Amino acid sequence: MRKRVEVAAAVITRPDGSFLLGQRAPDTFYAGYWEFPGGKVEAGESAHAALVRELQEELGITVHRAHPWITREHLYEHAHVRLHFFEVCDWSGTPNDHVHSALEWQQGDAPSVSPMLPANGPILKSLRLPRTMGITHAAEIGVDAQLTALDATLGAGLRLVQIRDANLAADARTQLARETVARCHAHGAIAVVNGDAALAAAVSANGLHLRAGQLAGLTARPDFEWVGASCHTRADLETAARLELDYALLGPVLPTATHPGASGIGWGAFHMLSRDLPMPVFAIGGLRAADMDTARGYGAHGIAAIRSVWGPGKA
Repeated sequence: MRKRVEVAAAVITRPDGSFLLGQRAPDTFYAGYWEFPGGKVEAGESAHAALVRELQEELGITVHRAHPWITREHLYEHAHVRLHFFEVCDWSGTPNDHVHSALEWQQGDAPSVSPMLPANGPILKSLRLPRTMGITHAAEIGVDAQLTALDATLGAGLRLVQIRDANLAADARTQLARETVARCHAHGAIAVVNGDAALAAAVSANGLHLRAGQLAGLTARPDFEWVGASCHTRADLETAARLELDYALLGPVLPTATHPGASGIGWGAFHMLSRDLPMPVFAIGGLRAADMDTARGYGAHGIAAIRSVWGPGKA
């Protein structure tokens, strides 16, 4: 039986979005492979404490703030490794290769080093996922108004859009989807269609967003580059993880116009429900851009919003 090893791993970022990778030394398993820095969690030590210690020992940097992110498991020949990934966004010092053969700053959409350590490879795709998802509500404001708002937000930097609006007439929803995908692709943004695989394929969307009710009946991941799901329970999230989805939405976190009268689950419950999962989880429900730091502090990849992304209002 392979021994179980708990590891803290760091996605150390700079303001330009680049992250640090280290090349494993010649005298280690998988010598020459590239990895995210980190190391073994010692007995009685938390993953966060291990992260802080390892980055001081390995790189000579001091961690000031690290957000819990995702947890992945991998079976190597020598061990069953459980990796607790943190996003280290506030640190000081100059990284030095105390234990690695080399260090390189990389961009998620165009890594230039290889091979990656197998357990770390899937992390690169997760790092390509934008932090804010805008969700359309053309059924409320009209298709033309939605497209006008979309143009403005894409111009301001939005790079992930979910085309929802199942209540629109079929022709209007197809028009919305086609126009939204074209605008997103012109800006290098990801567009996913909610709940309708046939429509997603017909308009060449980047992916499919599943409703919570669609998860239970699935036995395999739909065949799109990006697949995510709306989730409300831990069971929903674990199903999304089993299907190897790219992301999940969890909420509502705060009171929201979409769920009038509901108080929201709160940040504590969000953290408990979403912790130790292998894919990024967005927080949704009553959130604005100003909530991003809070969301990431509780382990969210980012935030998703139906109204506040496009203008004043809550998601």
